[in-house]
Amino acid sequence: MSVTTLTARAQPARVSTRRAVDLLVVMLAALVVVPVVAILALAIKLDSRGPVFWAHRRPGRDGRPFPVYKLRTMVEDADEMKASLNHLNVLPWPDFKIVDDPRVTRIGRFLRKTSLDELPQLYNVARGDMTLVGPRPCSIPVAHYETWQLERLEATPGLFGLWQAAARGQVDFAERCRMDIHQIRTRSFRNDTLLVFKTLVAVVRRHGGV
Repeated sequence: MSVTTLTARAQPARVSTRRAVDLLVVMLAALVVVPVVAILALAIKLDSRGPVFWAHRRPGRDGRPFPVYKLRTMVEDADEMKASLNHLNVLPWPDFKIVDDPRVTRIGRFLRKTSLDELPQLYNVARGDMTLVGPRPCSIPVAHYETWQLERLEATPGLFGLWQAAARGQVDFAERCRMDIHQIRTRSFRNDTLLVFKTLVAVVRRHGGV
């Protein structure tokens, strides 16, 4: 489904600069992230059956789907169990969230609390699917978006997003869209830097973790 352009495109020079910064940060972060992911991968394999990595296709810029990579935090048959847990959903449709989700593994709870399950998304940044700062990629299909919500797809998804820093999963899809659109409209180097700092603080405090 095509997405109508609702906001002005970033200038080419700004896009090129942002991309260069993304690649530089990914290369530097890889020196620490790769060994950490290797250790976490071993912990995941020892904790439960199934693959180390998990990928889910989500709408990216202009609604184009791409695979979002994460460390696996759920049991192998989590998708098959979902239908039997619908009555425990605490957010309005089309969101789905369960408090103390029984599908989450022991190591998975730690990974979610610390957001370490998101580390593989640095690979998404390296590929160009994502950028460091932008609206978080959301699992809601574009077909379920209201017209005004499409504006959130006007920007490349990011590793650090406004609602991630402000609420970390405690708000519904409509409110996340409002936050994302505000982030897009007020984007600047200063705001991006401040957002990264706020997100890291929220992660350290484990505020709103699943």
